[in-house]
Amino acid sequence: MTDELERLANGVLWPGFLGTEAPAWLLDELRDGLAGVVYFGQNVGEGLPALSAQILDANPAALIGVDEEGGSVTRLESATGSTLPGAAQLGTLDDLVASERTGAELARRVRAVGGNVVLGPVADVNTDHRNPVIGVRSFGADTELVSRHAVAMLDGIQDGGAAACVKHFPGHGDTHVDSHHALPRIDLDLDEYEREHLEPFRAAVEAGVDAVMTAHIVVPGWGDAPATLNPRVLGILRDWGFDGVIITDALDMAAIRETVGLGGGAARALAAGVDLLCIGNPTNPGEAALPDQDLRDFRAARDGIVAALRDGSLSRERVEEAAGRVAALAAKLQAQAAREHAGQQPVDGFDAQDIARRAVALVGAAPESAEALAVIDARRRSTLAVDSAASYVASALAGDGVRVRLDVAARPVTEQDDVIAEVVAAPGATVVLVDRPDAEPAQRALVERTAARDPRAVVVNVGLPARTPLPLPTVEVGAASRLGAQTAREALLGRFPLRQRSTTAG
Repeated sequence: MTDELERLANGVLWPGFLGTEAPAWLLDELRDGLAGVVYFGQNVGEGLPALSAQILDANPAALIGVDEEGGSVTRLESATGSTLPGAAQLGTLDDLVASERTGAELARRVRAVGGNVVLGPVADVNTDHRNPVIGVRSFGADTELVSRHAVAMLDGIQDGGAAACVKHFPGHGDTHVDSHHALPRIDLDLDEYEREHLEPFRAAVEAGVDAVMTAHIVVPGWGDAPATLNPRVLGILRDWGFDGVIITDALDMAAIRETVGLGGGAARALAAGVDLLCIGNPTNPGEAALPDQDLRDFRAARDGIVAALRDGSLSRERVEEAAGRVAALAAKLQAQAAREHAGQQPVDGFDAQDIARRAVALVGAAPESAEALAVIDARRRSTLAVDSAASYVASALAGDGVRVRLDVAARPVTEQDDVIAEVVAAPGATVVLVDRPDAEPAQRALVERTAARDPRAVVVNVGLPARTPLPLPTVEVGAASRLGAQTAREALLGRFPLRQRSTTAG
């Protein structure tokens, strides 16, 4: 039986779990006041609506969150790739109606499987082109553009009956370190930081966003603690008048787990002003993950909170305040769901294909229309946040044509040249699929050697636009998604005209 302090802690914990069925421990904790769950790719299957119903039966007030952004980040379509536009595509298009309708469609899809919290939109201003974890997840590098599209998307999400959670406060856009693996430090002047990176979050708060997710980043001007554990940073939100739920980014990320630990991080985040603790995806340790990793991580977080409550380093009043905000959001969503019809209609006027076609652009001379495509997939290795090397992107681009995966960071140039020769000799137009042509010289070098072998080859870039033009015509897609890859394929097969862009984004 859960004791009193454990039950109090349950009200601010938001774990992931293993499998497509709810484990017994999870249902027990939900009955004992656990705030809810977060779905990741390993939880998604045909039975997801039934799983949600089971969770809500155990705790009708459960918050069920889905890390669903569209574009490069999807959980609901993790097996096949997202069929929704991503933030960079929407920012390129700069059509607020498109962003709002995409948000409404995100909400519709999440609610259709029983979820009620969308972990988006991304409000980070991506000012560092080397950024390994945000990139095309951001609407762009311009503060005003990001602000208006973040608000448009959150309006669509919340009008669609789900809670929106803007992320990653106070802004993860100027990093070149992935907080899944280390603790990023941003040494910007505070005035510059506030001017460029805080404004989209301020706009979201003013627009009535339900939740804000923190970033595991250190901004020395605000102290040495990462934002998730920093009361000075989190206090900015409250100073703006935000009384919604502050949610941590996943506590199992290395920026927290390998510095203060999962349990210590949970207690310190609450003490700093966080309300809901996202524990994270228990599959993240990869082969090192244990069969009961989900339960171990949950207990580590809860034990850390209970220990801090007992030794006085965390006040009961602070945890009760946090649990109250979580409960208030749950009550709002319950009341909203009770007023609405069970069936959800398609979002009026939403056309993902049209958005993607209008967003994609060509840099360089127009290539000849091809009858088939032979693809070298030279993208970076997968990351925990963005599964950018997922095979569905390259397969959707290649169709029935030849497709070869090539890790340019690990394979010697002689082997790379053998792959180039193989693909150039295959039927169809040669296509080099990249995602970091500026930040990873090996990708650009591969394009250059491919151009020397086949001057009629084409590049498809699913990452940030190349700031220095590549030596081949380049289709700038802006998302590592099934929708983006299919759009690029249709363009190269001559099924619609590509918009020409003479210069690339800086």
